[in-house]
Amino acid sequence: MTADLRKGRMGLQACLLGLFALILSGKCSYSPEPDQRRTLPPGWVSLGRADPEEELSLTFALRQQNVERLSELVQAVSDPSSPQYGKYLTLENVADLVRPSPLTLRTVQKWLLAAGARKCHSVITQDFLTCWLSIRQAELLLPGAEFHHYVGGPTETHVVRSPHPYQLPQALAPHVDFVGGLHRFPPTSSLRQRPEPQVTGTVGLHLGVTPSVIRKRYNLTSQDVGSGTSNNSQACAQFLEQYFHDSDLAQFMRLFGGNFAHQASVARVVGQQGRGRAGIEASLDVQYLMSAGANISTWVYSSPGRHEGQEPFLQWLMLLSNESALPHVHTVSYGDDEDSLSSAYIQRVNTELMKAAARGLTLLFASGDSGAGCWSVSGRHQFRPTFPASSPYVTTVGGTSFQEPFLITNEIVDYISGGGFSNVFPRPSYQEEAVTKFLSSSPHLPPSSYFNASGRAYPDVAALSDGYWVVSNRVPIPWVSGTSASTPVFGGILSLINEHRILSGRPPLGFLNPRLYQQHGAGLFDVTRGCHESCLDEEVEGQGFCSGPGWDPVTGWGTPNFPALLKTLLNP
Repeated sequence: MTADLRKGRMGLQACLLGLFALILSGKCSYSPEPDQRRTLPPGWVSLGRADPEEELSLTFALRQQNVERLSELVQAVSDPSSPQYGKYLTLENVADLVRPSPLTLRTVQKWLLAAGARKCHSVITQDFLTCWLSIRQAELLLPGAEFHHYVGGPTETHVVRSPHPYQLPQALAPHVDFVGGLHRFPPTSSLRQRPEPQVTGTVGLHLGVTPSVIRKRYNLTSQDVGSGTSNNSQACAQFLEQYFHDSDLAQFMRLFGGNFAHQASVARVVGQQGRGRAGIEASLDVQYLMSAGANISTWVYSSPGRHEGQEPFLQWLMLLSNESALPHVHTVSYGDDEDSLSSAYIQRVNTELMKAAARGLTLLFASGDSGAGCWSVSGRHQFRPTFPASSPYVTTVGGTSFQEPFLITNEIVDYISGGGFSNVFPRPSYQEEAVTKFLSSSPHLPPSSYFNASGRAYPDVAALSDGYWVVSNRVPIPWVSGTSASTPVFGGILSLINEHRILSGRPPLGFLNPRLYQQHGAGLFDVTRGCHESCLDEEVEGQGFCSGPGWDPVTGWGTPNFPALLKTLLNP
């Protein structure tokens, strides 16, 4: 052993042995998330300091191994031109690849044990550890943290969070990515109920989007449903403090599901279903996933992890790392501004999405409902991308409207459809050609200072997002709008394609983007009219990007034409 290596190991041991002295003195410490936004989100109020003896659950993201190799394997199993295409990894394969080193596991466990942590639970991949501590212990463990009670959101949710940054011993820098349950607040819904469109005369063929409208527009016949005999399944994940009701699903299917075979109930709920009123977004997710992906077994991840210190989205990611057999398609309507999240958090979550892609899971995320977004940086406006929509390892779904509100016609951009360019992730190779073509040919490109032209561009696809009927608390509600609607619709249609693939002895679609871009959006209706919203200033005057022929950062490659998309994606 060289003298330098001996010195390094001795330094590490000294830091660990003197742990509490170092924590209290502030020496030998670092902040893993210095760039995490800690401003209080709108609508949240502090109720004061938490009781020091109160119990708190925190999640520790342990440093993984072989992340670069994982990225290579995702490319291999997702690229139709690769001999490894469709040969997905099992959860156990992924665990063997990314499992933290024995030194990391030993170091973190000793640190937590010394701090008095208890009831610690890991996952199969061993890269997350959730432990219980008192507030007093947590504040000693994480110098700088100061836990307060907060209440906010439409359902008056209670959480415990720290308004101040936390630090860790420097000895843990190679071992811990971040600690969950300190800063990030639960998401709020951006779903809107729009006014009914005003038209003159009686020119309507429909009075809002229902399953029959979806099926007619996207060329689904009454025969395009699941067989009920395969092991095919789909899921939606909900992180808001709201729930669906079985009675609402039953009424929705009685009203709108009469002309196609469907399942009457959710096959499995993962997490806790509340007993309170149903939420519109939760109802929408379930009802349209189960009517687009009709007669296919459906799971619902319902606000997993209800304790005040837990982050529901993080809990969902951990569940994916702890279950060997999962639905093939997952639709998610969660998102946050990229700039509001720490680099450590966003990169680690991206790796979790990569793990799912390696296993052949199709993850669809809503692109958001704020168009290109807008925020001010050093006194200048810029567009504001959202995450996980901007992750290169998910398929992001934008939104459209009918050109004529009451007619099943061609689609145009829904002005709220989220889209743009990531400020964090570089453009992945699979979309190089499409994005370069858009940037060089679009006649309505915003000034270059507003966006990062070299970033991962999104969305990848789109579907109708305007004017849905939903049943919530046994009341049919019209004109519900948002990409929270388009995402389960597209997910359900991919589940139908998976049904055909599985019955033909082929693997499920898995991570779709490499194939989608290689095939230049074949099987999709190209949306070429309309622009989405952005900054209200003199330079762009509220206009973001505009759609055009081929891929664009408003509607991606377009909306599904089921028979053509099935033909495109069935083989190999």
